[in-house]
Amino acid sequence: MNIIQFLISIVLFTILAFGIGFILNMVLRTTWLPVIVCVGVVVGALVLKNIVPTGYDLTILLFGMAGSVMSGYTIQLLRKKGYRMF
Repeated sequence: MNIIQFLISIVLFTILAFGIGFILNMVLRTTWLPVIVCVGVVVGALVLKNIVPTGYDLTILLFGMAGSVMSGYTIQLLRKKGYRMF
């Protein structure tokens, strides 16, 4: 994998997971559901498809999970600050 592809993949997976997690948190009013879904999808894909991930793959997936965790913390912070729509 090219280093530029690797860096762009990290950024894209982080932003994508954050965005999807944030929207799910707003719509469903749950804080940690996107993290559970993200872990389930990653583990399910690796186990069911018998995929052996490389270090690059694991790093990209971990940054995606970090994005979903950041969305949970962001929603939690907004709720504590008094924003009712979140």
